[in-house]
Amino acid sequence: MKKLPRVLIVEDEPAIAELIAVNLRHNGCLPIWAEDGDAAQRELDAVLPDVILLDWMLPGQSGLSLARKWRADARVKGIPIIMLTARGDEPDKIAGLDAGADDYITKPFSTQELLARIRAVLRRRIPEQVNDSVTIGELVLDAATHRVTFQGELLKLGPTEFKLLHFLMKHAERVHSRSQLLDKVWGDHVFIEERTVDVHVKRLREALGAANVMVETVRGAGYRITGQPQALQRA
Repeated sequence: MKKLPRVLIVEDEPAIAELIAVNLRHNGCLPIWAEDGDAAQRELDAVLPDVILLDWMLPGQSGLSLARKWRADARVKGIPIIMLTARGDEPDKIAGLDAGADDYITKPFSTQELLARIRAVLRRRIPEQVNDSVTIGELVLDAATHRVTFQGELLKLGPTEFKLLHFLMKHAERVHSRSQLLDKVWGDHVFIEERTVDVHVKRLREALGAANVMVETVRGAGYRITGQPQALQRA
């Protein structure tokens, strides 16, 4: 029997949570409801979900602080988080993405849009089908084991950052625009804004540590990964 995707709904308004849950059940998902951060943590401690729908405004800890907390938890950090909020301004969206959310949806939203976003983050979580290994200098990515090392040291990357790095390394030295990266890394997830790419590149650089100079911003064009970083050439 096919396993139903488990979706943790962290939402303090019962009517909204029930509406989401009903639609998820009708579309082949298993919804679990938690009304605050403490209840959500208990659910996470028991069974990890496939996706977390996280409301920004919650009693006690905010969705923003919960996202940061879970991204710092090795057991939970790989679970996609979709932030649900009425705060639709760009600075709020960037704050949500910077806190660790993989996507952001503004209330009120349509059920079909929410379902499409859930399907998209689930697709992104599927492991790479190719079992190749890519090496640039001392940076090595092994798709079969889902590991990245630099100078022999293991690096910890989230699922989206891993996929982004894999694509860049497979096409080293080439410059890719934000829209090209959205198409190739995020696929047909048409709701994601180009600014989201910047947030994930920032996260990727943070995860790469000393290797972050290999990911270059080409002003007015996009991003590339190189084995001959300009920062090192100038040093």
